[in-house]
Amino acid sequence: MNLLLILLSVVLVIWIVLTIDVWKGLGKLSSIEGVPAKGSGPLLSIIVPARNEEETITASIRSGLKQDYGRIEWILVNDRSTDSTPEKLEALAELDKRIRVLHIDTLGKGWLGKNHALYQGYRISEGSLILFTDADVLFTDPSILSRAVSFLQHRSLDHLTLAPGIKSRTFWLKSFVAFFLFGFSFYKRPWKANDPSSGTGMGIGAFNLITRSAYEEIGTHELIKHMPDDDLQLGMYIKKCGKSQAFLTALHSLEVEWYHSLKEAFTGLEKNTFAGLNYSILLVLFAMTGVFSSTVLPFLTIFLWDPLIVTVSMTIIVLIFITYLRVIKRMTNESPLLLLSLPVTAMLFIYSIGRATFLTFKRGGIEWRGTVYPLRELKQKRK
Repeated sequence: MNLLLILLSVVLVIWIVLTIDVWKGLGKLSSIEGVPAKGSGPLLSIIVPARNEEETITASIRSGLKQDYGRIEWILVNDRSTDSTPEKLEALAELDKRIRVLHIDTLGKGWLGKNHALYQGYRISEGSLILFTDADVLFTDPSILSRAVSFLQHRSLDHLTLAPGIKSRTFWLKSFVAFFLFGFSFYKRPWKANDPSSGTGMGIGAFNLITRSAYEEIGTHELIKHMPDDDLQLGMYIKKCGKSQAFLTALHSLEVEWYHSLKEAFTGLEKNTFAGLNYSILLVLFAMTGVFSSTVLPFLTIFLWDPLIVTVSMTIIVLIFITYLRVIKRMTNESPLLLLSLPVTAMLFIYSIGRATFLTFKRGGIEWRGTVYPLRELKQKRK
């Protein structure tokens, strides 16, 4: 019991620190929705990579075409699609003369598909501002681009990234996504992107707005061509290179449905989970043990007979709930009642880490959108 009490005491101290940090940090986050819209500005190139996106691409681009920002060019990049995506892209181009379609038939050596598609889109773009976004993003606010450009220029920023509202269909998927954002908040501390003195950077694939000059100065996507978490890495390199950056929320202006089911979520996380842990088995074990000890164990030890252990466990649970509710309120549009499923979703998250790691080793690399990227190459290029 003494060892268990020591472990729980350590967890308690950690949660005290995390609760204070997350509460203060998220309190500093602003929403893009309060920024005045500016209808005109420099030419904005919006680059959208699409590989087998026949289900989402039309609705996404149609929502974007309703934007009130004056000068836009859309570059839709068909990345070796095998479904009807190419035809849908061409049909969209017929609707609006601002749209250009680029078809890619082969993957460049040493590149990941999405990174290569974004880079090729950049090469034919003309705007002094570039927005990298995804093929499943819905622009639910017709002024979101105007607001973003206005904020970027008013603050003289090099890079602005926005967190969208995430749509999920089922209770357990909502709970899983909420737990992911919960862990993401204290692991990545995204609010630090707004601190010029911090080296922490942030990038969200749904909305990475960057000046052309800054993008070229840091080395474009060539710098991160082999990284599965390209969106995050782009933001991190912006900070590493001394550029200015901001991270805001756009929960009611941008909407993304990450996954349709838990099974899809597990599959989707195969690409980024192991990469996010730097392809390190030690970090994987540390992460899985850490998540269990900090978010599952206290819910088990409250049923022990030792009053002190029960008291410490209850205190930890209260701190977890306080932090979780803060994340739910600031980073999602979901109900606070999701916290009731927290211990179960924590176990699901642990499973997803182990699953992604196991499959990466089994396949000899990361499989994404029909292409396998060898683990040996990914690890070497990550260094």
